[in-house]
Amino acid sequence: MTSEILTHPATSRTMQGGDMLQADEVVAMLRLHDLGWAPSLSKAFGCASNTVRRYLREGGAAPFKRPVRRTAFDGFDDWLRDRFFRHYGNADVICQELAAEHGTNIGLQSVERRGRKCGRELKAQNWATLLFETAPGHQMQVDFGDTKVWIGGERV
Repeated sequence: MTSEILTHPATSRTMQGGDMLQADEVVAMLRLHDLGWAPSLSKAFGCASNTVRRYLREGGAAPFKRPVRRTAFDGFDDWLRDRFFRHYGNADVICQELAAEHGTNIGLQSVERRGRKCGRELKAQNWATLLFETAPGHQMQVDFGDTKVWIGGERV
């Protein structure tokens, strides 16, 4: 690391160690490009020409876009959710069913990680239907219904 003090308190550093351009610098870059300064913008702002191209293409500073990555679970979300509740969160059984039904071999920890959200829902569902026992005489249960009985030779 360098021991220099940054002149602008809001300046952040890139992975390569250089300062990132601030929003007002990007706006100035766009204005200068409109005036015809295209070839020397990267030298004027001290950044790479690819950075200048990206700002010009985006029309200004754009937030970081996380790339969408394909996973082995693509297309299995509803199936996994159904199986997770069916097997009460048993990821090992889910892995076996994935292999048997779909021919997909996915590791146990990957299935566990993918099922964490369902696990929280399953735990909340189990907590909501928790049974408890009380001592005799502290709780009464009544089953309502109809029945006919014979009293004094008469069905009542």
